[in-house]
Amino acid sequence: MTLIKNVKIPAFFKHFITMLFIVGLIQGCGFKLRGDYLLSPQLQNIYLSSADKHGELTRLVKQQLLLNKVNVIKSFDQDIPELRILKDTLNRRTLSVFENGQVAEYELIYSVQYQLFFENQEKSTYEIELNRDYQDDPNLALAKSRELTLMLSEMRHQAANKILQNLASIKL
Repeated sequence: MTLIKNVKIPAFFKHFITMLFIVGLIQGCGFKLRGDYLLSPQLQNIYLSSADKHGELTRLVKQQLLLNKVNVIKSFDQDIPELRILKDTLNRRTLSVFENGQVAEYELIYSVQYQLFFENQEKSTYEIELNRDYQDDPNLALAKSRELTLMLSEMRHQAANKILQNLASIKL
């Protein structure tokens, strides 16, 4: 039996084998991208209500429900679970100040309170709280105002995702 010596393996073949190994490893450990939440069958039809029907958070929650193939019912029905967004608030707390006394940094606290109703069951109330640090600069008021708007929008997206995560954790 002769052994083949000094055989050159092409670089693309080495990369292909390495990628195949990595994909197999990731697939084997059960990793999957977030996005689709497995909601219980009782939550496949849901009525969404809110104190602010046309608010951004309500729109985002509805969008997340539709992306997860949940049928959002347009009119109230006692037989269908109801997701009610009670309120969303943004508070801020001073973290630091400049030498002249103006606020330099805030902690933004975004909280969402919502309830889930099922037929012949008590309502369950949930609250989500998200925190972010925000540095303020009075010399850049317009830019900082835009940054605050973007940060609040991002916090609303995250809150909508957390509501879906909580709904996915409910087992009936």
